[in-house]
Amino acid sequence: MGIAKTVWRGFMDKVPPPFRNRYVVAATLFLTWMVFFDSANMLTQFHLVQAVNNLKKDKEYYQEEIKKAESEKKTLAEDKETFAREQYYMQKDDEEVFIIEEE
Repeated sequence: MGIAKTVWRGFMDKVPPPFRNRYVVAATLFLTWMVFFDSANMLTQFHLVQAVNNLKKDKEYYQEEIKKAESEKKTLAEDKETFAREQYYMQKDDEEVFIIEEE
């Protein structure tokens, strides 16, 4: 029993004074567990926040695409002939179509 006490006291003398306090040790262990080992650790939370941000960006992108599609639908409903001529280069039998691309 005396040898174990001597070994423990020698170990405790090497530990810095703030880490000899059991509350500091408990808090350090708790924080280590929460940051690295818990199922909701900091790395997982960081990745989840990034995923949410990416999903928000995707949502904005798709909302813009929906607006574009709705405006095209409205244009198509208003003037089908113009849409067909511009998008699919359709022509009447007695017409010639020249395609001029702008750069």
